[in-house]
Amino acid sequence: MLVGYIFVLPTELFTNPTSSVIDDNEGNLIGARIAEDGQWRFPHNDAVPKKFRDCIIQFEDKNFYSHPGIDIVSTCRAAYQNITSGRIVSGGSTISMQVIRLSRQGQGRTFLEKFIELIMATRMEISTPKEKILSYYASNAPFGGNVVGIDAAAWRYYGRNPNKLSWAESATLAVLPNAPSLIFPGKNHKKLLAKRNRLLDKLQAKGIIDKMTCEISKEEPLPQKPLRLPNIAPHLHNLIIKENKGKRVKTTIDKYLQEKTNEIIKNHHFQLKFNEIHNAAAIIIDVETGDIVTYVGNTAGSKKHGNDVDVIQAPRSTGSILKPLLYASMLSDGAILPKTLIDDIPTKIAGYTPKNYNLKYSGVVSANKALSRSLNVPIIKMLQDYGLQKFHHRLQKLNLSTINKPANHYGLTIILGGAESSLWDITNVYANFSRTLNHFEKYNGKYNLNDYHPHNYLTNKKPLEEKLEAFNNISASSIYLTYKALIEVNRPTDDANWKYFSGNQKIAWKTGTSFGFRDAWAVGTTPKYVVGVWVGNADGEGRPGLTGISAAAPILFDIFDLLPKESWFKMPYDEMEQVSICRKSGMRATDICKPIDSVFVQTSGLKTPPCKYHQLIHLDQNGFRVNSDCEDVNNMQHKGWFVLPPVQEWYYKSTDPTYTKLPPFRADCQSFDTKPLQLIYPEPNAKIYIPIEVTGKKGKVIFEAAHRKQSTTLFWHIDNSYIGSTKSIHEMGFNISEGKHILTLVDELGNSITRNFTIVDKEE
Repeated sequence: MLVGYIFVLPTELFTNPTSSVIDDNEGNLIGARIAEDGQWRFPHNDAVPKKFRDCIIQFEDKNFYSHPGIDIVSTCRAAYQNITSGRIVSGGSTISMQVIRLSRQGQGRTFLEKFIELIMATRMEISTPKEKILSYYASNAPFGGNVVGIDAAAWRYYGRNPNKLSWAESATLAVLPNAPSLIFPGKNHKKLLAKRNRLLDKLQAKGIIDKMTCEISKEEPLPQKPLRLPNIAPHLHNLIIKENKGKRVKTTIDKYLQEKTNEIIKNHHFQLKFNEIHNAAAIIIDVETGDIVTYVGNTAGSKKHGNDVDVIQAPRSTGSILKPLLYASMLSDGAILPKTLIDDIPTKIAGYTPKNYNLKYSGVVSANKALSRSLNVPIIKMLQDYGLQKFHHRLQKLNLSTINKPANHYGLTIILGGAESSLWDITNVYANFSRTLNHFEKYNGKYNLNDYHPHNYLTNKKPLEEKLEAFNNISASSIYLTYKALIEVNRPTDDANWKYFSGNQKIAWKTGTSFGFRDAWAVGTTPKYVVGVWVGNADGEGRPGLTGISAAAPILFDIFDLLPKESWFKMPYDEMEQVSICRKSGMRATDICKPIDSVFVQTSGLKTPPCKYHQLIHLDQNGFRVNSDCEDVNNMQHKGWFVLPPVQEWYYKSTDPTYTKLPPFRADCQSFDTKPLQLIYPEPNAKIYIPIEVTGKKGKVIFEAAHRKQSTTLFWHIDNSYIGSTKSIHEMGFNISEGKHILTLVDELGNSITRNFTIVDKEE
């Protein structure tokens, strides 16, 4: 019978909807959303602040800890007063009875209802600890207007955690549930002040506070207009609500860094909006844990410019931001060494003609400089050599979730922004890379498969077990060498923004700009943090000057200035080898390479081929090239010579004054230079569309060629008809009719080259 008496209470006393609340990693409130019923009612909190507990007990129920749910003396006195008055003028309710009344919301204040509260309060006292009952009251008592519970009240009226309230503030809130209408500004404040001060006097009389504290507390003003609750990570809050609606959640956010990053975004947005650039996002990741310490999903503002869009999660054109992943992949697979020369010449692949951002070409450029300078043509050449399907598969393994169409859908433009990814996924790759590199020594050269894991924004994340294997995705040495290239970023001297990015902290960073200036990216990493920034317009509108280097990078470096300076990543020596490479070609040295450098490269780099650019040539005493047909072998000097193909040489010699062309053959010696002549344009079997000029006539086709001996005269023929000749600068324009044609070039020595091409009337 006793068991039945106890358990007739509802399983849940309070089922009202509650606010969705998020705290930072130290428990500080950073966001709250009103409950579905329009009330500021925080989720139940078992902890009741000591000052508020002392105040509420002295004001409402001084015998709370000694009675069984009802206070007989108080109840009898209240009953006598109500009977003699003919109406309810005194409650006499204990805190326990008030908890029952709050749970039975909407019930009238009748003698029958009071009796029911009395019975249920005693039942609750049998099964529920006193502190739990007190927490029920503190979490559900009305505090005026649409404010329910001490947690919401402390923030709405005083703007801080209830544990940090003063005695005056705690006393004010303690008297409010008894008369919640007194809180409204300008209404009955004298009554509220008098009630608060009487409670302070009572606390002094009971010895809970001293006289000085009482007097000082009485001087504190009452709260005025309700305050807005913190909302410093609104887009993260939206993300959390999807699975935690009506709950209080502790996040991994660092409140200080979040507020400072908000400020940085706000300041840059103030400048960017004059160029009609309205949106920006930033995220900071703790490398070791994967915890998100800052999440700014967008700039603050109205929905007019899409400021409610969480850009961190939104797929956007990647621009050049994937280039380091290709570079790291090729290093890891032993396809290149860091300084391997890559072609940087005008290129057309299946109708696609990539261009460098500066519309210039170097002939050849080292792979690491192609990355640090973000050159498109060499990177496309690298992707072509590596294999589109292979790189696409690597991106899948790196968990770039929005690159989910077949490789052929993207084509080679996948590396220049032809695919979409999110700031969330991109920063996750960098965090996984940095974590892998940090742990290489810890795991004695092995790899923890669980070092590749998603970001986390909740503190209740369970630690992942270690799964050690010999390899995982990308080698640590390749990551290290990729980061080495990214800290040596080299921008054009006329880039005025570059001077702002100098500093004494090493940061591996990369920018990206999508086609049409729609998306500006910047991502950087140190051993401790990864920072990602996106700038643009949520609706995809492009703007002049919206580039990674000018719009996103300044924000990136301002954010890194907030973070502590750190030492750099340790070199993974166990996965690197010291080898000799040709200084000029960056390839593994042969016997004829001079000069050579001894450098550390990834172990897989030992699979790369030896230098192909050095040739062994034979010179006479005057420096002319000779052969055994015209010179005694004993009189020859044998020398290794750095030689580029004619087209590469034509561009390269204008950028590197140290480049020395092959010496000419002596007049009595036959030239064995089998490829002195090359065509730059058109490509083999090219289809050429000739646009209409302003005059209404069709323009000319401009053909280009290169010869190892620049002063040589070239003779041009179209369809076996002689057209003209060029010397030194081998460019010629032709008016050509539609259809198939053959271009033939012949030099003075009889070397020739032939190329088929087609003139079409529509651009393909």
